[in-house]
Amino acid sequence: MTTVRPEILALPKVLLHDHLDGGLRPATVAELAEQTGYDDLPTSDPVELARWFRESADSGSLVRYLETFTQTVGVMQTEEALRRVASECAQDLAADGVVYAEVRYAPEQHLEQGLSLEQVVEAVNAGLREGERLAAEAGHRIRVVALLTAMRHAAKSTEIAELAVRYRDEGVGGFDIAGAEAGFPPTRHLDAFEYLRRENAHFTIHAGEAFGLPSIWEAIQWCGADRLGHGVRIIDDMQEVRGGPLSEVPAPGTLEPGDVQLGRLAAYVRDRRIPLEMAPSSNIQTGAASSIQAHPITLLKRLRFRVTVNTDNRLMSDTSMSKEMQLLVDEAGWGVDDLRWVTINAMKSAFLPFDERLALIDDVIKPGYDRAG
Repeated sequence: MTTVRPEILALPKVLLHDHLDGGLRPATVAELAEQTGYDDLPTSDPVELARWFRESADSGSLVRYLETFTQTVGVMQTEEALRRVASECAQDLAADGVVYAEVRYAPEQHLEQGLSLEQVVEAVNAGLREGERLAAEAGHRIRVVALLTAMRHAAKSTEIAELAVRYRDEGVGGFDIAGAEAGFPPTRHLDAFEYLRRENAHFTIHAGEAFGLPSIWEAIQWCGADRLGHGVRIIDDMQEVRGGPLSEVPAPGTLEPGDVQLGRLAAYVRDRRIPLEMAPSSNIQTGAASSIQAHPITLLKRLRFRVTVNTDNRLMSDTSMSKEMQLLVDEAGWGVDDLRWVTINAMKSAFLPFDERLALIDDVIKPGYDRAG
Protein backbone atom coordinates (compact mmCIF):
# COMPACT_ATOMS: atom_id res chain seq x y z
CA MET A 1 0.00 0.00 0.00
CA THR A 2 1.56 3.26 -1.13
CA THR A 3 1.16 6.20 1.25
CA VAL A 4 1.37 9.52 -0.56
CA ARG A 5 3.13 12.16 1.47
CA PRO A 6 1.53 15.64 1.58
CA GLU A 7 4.52 17.25 -0.13
CA ILE A 8 4.09 14.94 -3.14
CA LEU A 9 0.36 15.56 -3.29
CA ALA A 10 1.01 19.31 -3.32
CA LEU A 11 3.34 19.23 -6.32
CA PRO A 12 1.90 20.47 -9.64
CA LYS A 13 1.59 17.61 -12.11
CA VAL A 14 1.15 17.19 -15.86
CA LEU A 15 -0.57 14.11 -17.25
CA LEU A 16 -0.36 13.16 -20.94
CA HIS A 17 -1.56 9.55 -20.94
CA ASP A 18 -4.80 8.84 -19.10
CA HIS A 19 -7.75 6.82 -20.42
CA LEU A 20 -11.21 8.16 -19.61
CA ASP A 21 -12.70 4.66 -19.51
CA GLY A 22 -9.85 3.52 -17.26
CA GLY A 23 -10.36 6.12 -14.56
CA LEU A 24 -13.94 5.84 -13.33
CA ARG A 25 -14.79 5.90 -9.65
CA PRO A 26 -15.94 2.39 -8.63
CA ALA A 27 -19.10 3.86 -7.07
CA THR A 28 -19.86 5.63 -10.34
CA VAL A 29 -19.52 2.35 -12.27
CA ALA A 30 -22.03 0.71 -9.93
CA GLU A 31 -24.47 3.64 -10.02
CA LEU A 32 -24.34 4.02 -13.80
CA ALA A 33 -24.88 0.28 -14.25
CA GLU A 34 -28.07 0.52 -12.21
CA GLN A 35 -29.25 3.67 -14.02
CA THR A 36 -28.56 2.38 -17.53
CA GLY A 37 -29.66 -1.22 -17.04
CA TYR A 38 -26.16 -2.67 -17.52
CA ASP A 39 -26.24 -6.04 -15.72
CA ASP A 40 -22.86 -7.62 -16.46
CA LEU A 41 -20.86 -6.22 -13.52
CA PRO A 42 -19.18 -8.91 -11.38
CA THR A 43 -20.47 -7.09 -8.26
CA SER A 44 -22.36 -3.90 -7.45
CA ASP A 45 -20.45 -3.21 -4.24
CA PRO A 46 -17.98 -0.36 -4.91
CA VAL A 47 -15.26 -1.74 -2.61
CA GLU A 48 -15.46 -5.22 -4.09
CA LEU A 49 -15.68 -3.74 -7.57
CA ALA A 50 -12.48 -1.73 -7.06
CA ARG A 51 -10.74 -4.92 -5.91
CA TRP A 52 -12.03 -6.85 -8.94
CA PHE A 53 -10.68 -4.28 -11.39
CA ARG A 54 -7.28 -4.27 -9.74
CA GLU A 55 -6.96 -8.04 -9.51
CA SER A 56 -8.18 -8.60 -13.07
CA ALA A 57 -5.71 -6.05 -14.38
CA ASP A 58 -2.86 -7.58 -12.37
CA SER A 59 -2.59 -10.63 -14.60
CA GLY A 60 0.57 -9.59 -16.44
CA SER A 61 -1.20 -9.83 -19.80
CA LEU A 62 -2.10 -6.78 -21.87
CA VAL A 63 -4.92 -8.70 -23.57
CA ARG A 64 -6.58 -9.60 -20.26
CA TYR A 65 -5.88 -6.11 -18.94
CA LEU A 66 -7.85 -4.66 -21.84
CA GLU A 67 -10.80 -6.95 -21.07
CA THR A 68 -11.59 -4.97 -17.90
CA PHE A 69 -12.67 -2.08 -20.11
CA THR A 70 -15.72 -4.03 -21.22
CA GLN A 71 -17.25 -3.15 -17.85
CA THR A 72 -16.46 0.56 -17.83
CA VAL A 73 -17.33 1.11 -21.48
CA GLY A 74 -20.55 -0.80 -20.87
CA VAL A 75 -21.85 1.91 -18.53
CA MET A 76 -20.63 4.81 -20.72
CA GLN A 77 -23.25 4.63 -23.48
CA THR A 78 -25.40 7.70 -22.78
CA GLU A 79 -24.70 11.42 -22.94
CA GLU A 80 -25.47 11.76 -19.23
CA ALA A 81 -23.05 8.99 -18.30
CA LEU A 82 -20.27 10.35 -20.51
CA ARG A 83 -20.71 13.84 -19.13
CA ARG A 84 -20.63 12.59 -15.53
CA VAL A 85 -17.56 10.43 -16.05
CA ALA A 86 -15.68 13.27 -17.78
CA SER A 87 -16.62 15.78 -15.09
CA GLU A 88 -15.52 13.47 -12.28
CA CYS A 89 -12.30 12.73 -14.16
CA ALA A 90 -11.35 16.42 -14.26
CA GLN A 91 -12.27 16.90 -10.61
CA ASP A 92 -10.32 13.84 -9.45
CA LEU A 93 -7.22 14.83 -11.37
CA ALA A 94 -7.36 18.39 -10.07
CA ALA A 95 -7.70 17.18 -6.47
CA ASP A 96 -4.53 15.14 -7.06
CA GLY A 97 -2.55 18.24 -8.02
CA VAL A 98 -2.75 17.82 -11.80
CA VAL A 99 -2.71 21.26 -13.46
CA TYR A 100 -2.82 20.05 -17.07
CA ALA A 101 -4.13 16.73 -18.41
CA GLU A 102 -4.80 15.05 -21.72
CA VAL A 103 -7.52 12.44 -21.35
CA ARG A 104 -8.10 10.00 -24.19
CA TYR A 105 -11.05 7.85 -25.17
CA ALA A 106 -12.39 6.03 -28.25
CA PRO A 107 -15.67 7.60 -29.45
CA GLU A 108 -16.45 4.48 -31.52
CA GLN A 109 -16.84 2.46 -28.30
CA HIS A 110 -19.77 4.52 -27.03
CA LEU A 111 -22.33 4.03 -29.79
CA GLU A 112 -24.22 0.96 -28.50
CA GLN A 113 -27.32 2.89 -27.44
CA GLY A 114 -27.61 5.04 -30.53
CA LEU A 115 -25.32 7.99 -29.88
CA SER A 116 -23.51 9.51 -32.84
CA LEU A 117 -19.77 10.11 -32.78
CA GLU A 118 -20.44 13.84 -32.54
CA GLN A 119 -22.77 13.40 -29.56
CA VAL A 120 -20.09 11.37 -27.77
CA VAL A 121 -17.43 14.03 -28.30
CA GLU A 122 -19.71 16.88 -27.30
CA ALA A 123 -20.88 15.09 -24.15
CA VAL A 124 -17.29 14.42 -23.03
CA ASN A 125 -16.24 17.99 -23.83
CA ALA A 126 -19.17 19.33 -21.80
CA GLY A 127 -18.24 17.08 -18.89
CA LEU A 128 -14.62 18.17 -18.92
CA ARG A 129 -15.62 21.85 -18.90
CA GLU A 130 -17.99 21.19 -16.02
CA GLY A 131 -15.27 19.34 -14.13
CA GLU A 132 -12.80 22.18 -14.65
CA ARG A 133 -15.34 24.65 -13.29
CA LEU A 134 -16.22 22.56 -10.25
CA ALA A 135 -12.54 21.91 -9.54
CA ALA A 136 -11.81 25.64 -9.66
CA GLU A 137 -14.67 26.29 -7.23
CA ALA A 138 -13.02 23.76 -4.91
CA GLY A 139 -9.70 25.61 -5.15
CA HIS A 140 -7.96 23.40 -7.73
CA ARG A 141 -7.33 24.88 -11.17
CA ILE A 142 -6.86 22.43 -14.05
CA ARG A 143 -6.87 22.47 -17.83
CA VAL A 144 -8.08 19.24 -19.46
CA VAL A 145 -7.80 18.45 -23.18
CA ALA A 146 -9.34 15.42 -24.86
CA LEU A 147 -7.55 13.06 -27.25
CA LEU A 148 -9.69 10.98 -29.61
CA THR A 149 -8.58 7.37 -29.92
CA ALA A 150 -9.15 4.93 -32.77
CA MET A 151 -8.93 1.21 -32.06
CA ARG A 152 -6.10 -0.63 -33.82
CA HIS A 153 -8.26 -3.62 -34.77
CA ALA A 154 -11.13 -1.55 -36.21
CA ALA A 155 -11.55 0.44 -39.42
CA LYS A 156 -12.67 3.84 -38.18
CA SER A 157 -9.29 5.54 -37.79
CA THR A 158 -9.71 8.04 -40.63
CA GLU A 159 -13.21 8.91 -39.45
CA ILE A 160 -11.94 9.47 -35.89
CA ALA A 161 -9.00 11.52 -37.20
CA GLU A 162 -11.44 13.75 -39.09
CA LEU A 163 -13.47 14.09 -35.90
CA ALA A 164 -10.37 15.18 -33.97
CA VAL A 165 -9.65 17.89 -36.53
CA ARG A 166 -13.29 19.03 -36.58
CA TYR A 167 -13.31 19.54 -32.80
CA ARG A 168 -9.75 20.76 -32.28
CA ASP A 169 -10.91 24.27 -31.41
CA GLU A 170 -13.51 22.91 -28.98
CA GLY A 171 -11.39 21.01 -26.48
CA VAL A 172 -9.90 18.16 -28.54
CA GLY A 173 -6.11 18.31 -28.62
CA GLY A 174 -5.19 15.39 -30.84
CA PHE A 175 -5.51 11.77 -31.94
CA ASP A 176 -4.30 8.38 -30.76
CA ILE A 177 -4.56 4.71 -31.65
CA ALA A 178 -4.82 2.06 -28.94
CA GLY A 179 -5.57 -1.61 -28.39
CA ALA A 180 -3.53 -4.80 -28.67
CA GLU A 181 -0.29 -4.09 -30.54
CA ALA A 182 0.59 -7.59 -31.73
CA GLY A 183 -0.91 -8.24 -35.14
CA PHE A 184 -2.27 -4.71 -35.50
CA PRO A 185 0.65 -2.47 -36.55
CA PRO A 186 0.13 1.31 -36.76
CA THR A 187 0.81 1.19 -40.48
CA ARG A 188 -2.70 -0.23 -40.95
CA HIS A 189 -3.87 3.33 -40.28
CA LEU A 190 -1.55 5.29 -42.56
CA ASP A 191 -4.43 7.11 -44.24
CA ALA A 192 -5.45 8.61 -40.90
CA PHE A 193 -1.91 9.71 -40.05
CA GLU A 194 -1.33 11.22 -43.48
CA TYR A 195 -4.59 13.15 -43.14
CA LEU A 196 -3.58 14.45 -39.70
CA ARG A 197 -0.20 15.62 -40.95
CA ARG A 198 -1.83 17.47 -43.84
CA GLU A 199 -4.10 19.17 -41.32
CA ASN A 200 -1.20 20.12 -39.00
CA ALA A 201 -2.83 18.06 -36.24
CA HIS A 202 -1.13 16.36 -33.30
CA PHE A 203 -1.12 12.63 -32.66
CA THR A 204 0.42 10.05 -30.40
CA ILE A 205 0.58 6.29 -30.91
CA HIS A 206 0.57 3.46 -28.39
CA ALA A 207 3.81 1.68 -29.26
CA GLY A 208 6.54 -0.33 -27.59
CA GLU A 209 4.47 -1.60 -24.66
CA ALA A 210 3.46 -5.20 -25.32
CA PHE A 211 5.28 -5.29 -28.66
CA GLY A 212 8.87 -4.40 -29.40
CA LEU A 213 11.05 -2.20 -31.56
CA PRO A 214 9.16 -2.71 -34.86
CA SER A 215 6.11 -1.09 -33.27
CA ILE A 216 8.16 1.94 -32.20
CA TRP A 217 9.96 2.19 -35.55
CA GLU A 218 6.71 2.10 -37.54
CA ALA A 219 5.04 4.65 -35.24
CA ILE A 220 7.86 7.12 -35.79
CA GLN A 221 9.25 6.50 -39.25
CA TRP A 222 6.13 5.42 -41.15
CA CYS A 223 3.40 7.23 -39.24
CA GLY A 224 5.21 10.31 -37.93
CA ALA A 225 4.03 10.18 -34.31
CA ASP A 226 4.61 13.27 -32.19
CA ARG A 227 4.84 11.11 -29.06
CA LEU A 228 5.00 7.44 -28.11
CA GLY A 229 2.43 5.92 -25.75
CA HIS A 230 4.60 3.95 -23.30
CA GLY A 231 7.65 3.18 -25.50
CA VAL A 232 9.08 0.96 -22.75
CA ARG A 233 10.62 -1.50 -25.18
CA ILE A 234 13.01 1.13 -26.50
CA ILE A 235 15.51 -0.45 -24.11
CA ASP A 236 15.59 -3.45 -26.47
CA ASP A 237 17.71 -1.21 -28.71
CA MET A 238 20.35 -0.70 -26.03
CA GLN A 239 23.28 -2.79 -24.95
CA GLU A 240 25.09 -2.94 -21.66
CA VAL A 241 28.67 -1.92 -22.40
CA ARG A 242 29.86 -5.17 -20.85
CA GLY A 243 27.90 -7.11 -23.42
CA GLY A 244 24.25 -8.03 -22.79
CA PRO A 245 20.99 -6.50 -24.02
CA LEU A 246 19.22 -4.40 -21.40
CA SER A 247 16.11 -6.56 -21.64
CA GLU A 248 18.16 -9.26 -19.88
CA VAL A 249 19.51 -7.03 -17.12
CA PRO A 250 17.66 -7.71 -13.83
CA ALA A 251 17.28 -4.04 -12.93
CA PRO A 252 18.02 -1.62 -15.80
CA GLY A 253 16.92 1.22 -13.53
CA THR A 254 20.12 0.73 -11.50
CA LEU A 255 22.46 1.23 -14.46
CA GLU A 256 24.29 4.48 -15.12
CA PRO A 257 24.57 6.20 -18.54
CA GLY A 258 28.17 5.06 -18.97
CA ASP A 259 27.03 1.44 -18.75
CA VAL A 260 24.83 1.72 -21.84
CA GLN A 261 25.33 1.89 -25.59
CA LEU A 262 22.37 3.07 -27.69
CA GLY A 263 21.28 1.50 -30.96
CA ARG A 264 20.29 3.68 -33.90
CA LEU A 265 16.56 3.76 -33.17
CA ALA A 266 17.05 4.55 -29.48
CA ALA A 267 19.56 7.26 -30.37
CA TYR A 268 17.11 8.72 -32.88
CA VAL A 269 14.31 8.83 -30.30
CA ARG A 270 16.60 10.62 -27.85
CA ASP A 271 18.12 12.98 -30.42
CA ARG A 272 14.72 14.02 -31.74
CA ARG A 273 13.39 14.51 -28.18
CA ILE A 274 10.41 12.26 -28.92
CA PRO A 275 8.37 12.13 -25.69
CA LEU A 276 7.76 8.78 -24.02
CA GLU A 277 4.43 8.56 -22.17
CA MET A 278 5.41 6.08 -19.45
CA ALA A 279 3.09 4.66 -16.80
CA PRO A 280 5.14 2.56 -14.33
CA SER A 281 2.35 0.79 -12.42
CA SER A 282 0.43 -0.05 -15.58
CA ASN A 283 3.58 -1.30 -17.30
CA ILE A 284 4.16 -3.72 -14.44
CA GLN A 285 0.60 -5.03 -14.68
CA THR A 286 0.91 -5.67 -18.40
CA GLY A 287 4.31 -7.33 -18.07
CA ALA A 288 6.28 -4.55 -19.78
CA ALA A 289 8.40 -4.11 -16.63
CA SER A 290 9.03 -6.30 -13.59
CA SER A 291 9.08 -3.69 -10.82
CA ILE A 292 9.28 0.03 -10.15
CA GLN A 293 12.98 -0.31 -9.33
CA ALA A 294 13.66 -2.20 -12.57
CA HIS A 295 11.40 -0.03 -14.74
CA PRO A 296 13.35 1.49 -17.67
CA ILE A 297 12.06 4.98 -16.85
CA THR A 298 14.86 5.61 -14.35
CA LEU A 299 17.62 4.64 -16.76
CA LEU A 300 15.94 6.57 -19.57
CA LYS A 301 15.78 9.61 -17.29
CA ARG A 302 19.50 9.30 -16.57
CA LEU A 303 20.15 8.99 -20.31
CA ARG A 304 18.11 12.19 -20.79
CA PHE A 305 15.36 10.76 -22.94
CA ARG A 306 12.24 12.91 -22.80
CA VAL A 307 10.40 10.70 -20.35
CA THR A 308 7.10 11.61 -18.72
CA VAL A 309 5.18 9.99 -15.85
CA ASN A 310 1.55 9.01 -16.37
CA THR A 311 -1.30 7.02 -14.85
CA ASP A 312 -2.66 5.20 -17.93
CA ASN A 313 -5.69 3.70 -16.14
CA ARG A 314 -6.29 4.96 -12.62
CA LEU A 315 -9.07 2.49 -11.80
CA MET A 316 -7.35 -0.65 -13.08
CA SER A 317 -4.02 0.25 -11.49
CA ASP A 318 -5.56 1.76 -8.34
CA THR A 319 -3.27 4.72 -8.90
CA SER A 320 -2.96 8.47 -9.32
CA MET A 321 -0.21 10.83 -10.43
CA SER A 322 0.75 11.35 -6.79
CA LYS A 323 1.00 7.58 -6.24
CA GLU A 324 3.14 7.12 -9.35
CA MET A 325 5.48 9.85 -8.17
CA GLN A 326 5.60 8.46 -4.63
CA LEU A 327 6.47 4.99 -5.95
CA LEU A 328 9.36 6.42 -7.96
CA VAL A 329 10.62 8.26 -4.87
CA ASP A 330 10.27 5.25 -2.55
CA GLU A 331 11.40 2.44 -4.84
CA ALA A 332 13.57 4.02 -7.55
CA GLY A 333 15.36 6.74 -5.57
CA TRP A 334 13.85 9.75 -7.30
CA GLY A 335 13.94 13.21 -5.73
CA VAL A 336 11.93 16.39 -6.17
CA ASP A 337 14.32 17.60 -8.89
CA ASP A 338 13.61 14.45 -10.91
CA LEU A 339 9.85 14.95 -10.54
CA ARG A 340 10.21 18.58 -11.58
CA TRP A 341 12.19 17.57 -14.66
CA VAL A 342 9.67 15.01 -15.91
CA THR A 343 6.79 17.41 -15.19
CA ILE A 344 8.39 20.11 -17.32
CA ASN A 345 9.13 17.46 -19.97
CA ALA A 346 5.44 16.62 -20.07
CA MET A 347 4.35 20.25 -20.32
CA LYS A 348 6.85 20.87 -23.13
CA SER A 349 5.36 17.85 -24.94
CA ALA A 350 1.68 18.74 -24.49
CA PHE A 351 -0.67 19.16 -27.44
CA LEU A 352 -1.20 22.80 -26.54
CA PRO A 353 0.02 26.03 -28.19
CA PHE A 354 3.57 27.01 -27.26
CA ASP A 355 2.68 30.20 -25.40
CA GLU A 356 0.15 28.34 -23.25
CA ARG A 357 2.68 25.62 -22.44
CA LEU A 358 5.26 28.23 -21.51
CA ALA A 359 2.80 30.09 -19.28
CA LEU A 360 1.97 26.92 -17.33
CA ILE A 361 5.66 26.11 -16.92
CA ASP A 362 6.67 29.61 -15.77
CA ASP A 363 3.58 30.61 -13.81
CA VAL A 364 2.41 27.34 -12.27
CA ILE A 365 4.88 24.45 -12.45
CA LYS A 366 8.18 26.12 -11.58
CA PRO A 367 6.72 28.18 -8.71
CA GLY A 368 5.03 25.05 -7.35
CA TYR A 369 8.30 23.13 -7.27
CA ASP A 370 10.17 26.13 -5.87
CA ARG A 371 7.77 26.12 -2.92
CA ALA A 372 8.56 22.43 -2.41
CA GLY A 373 12.24 23.30 -2.01
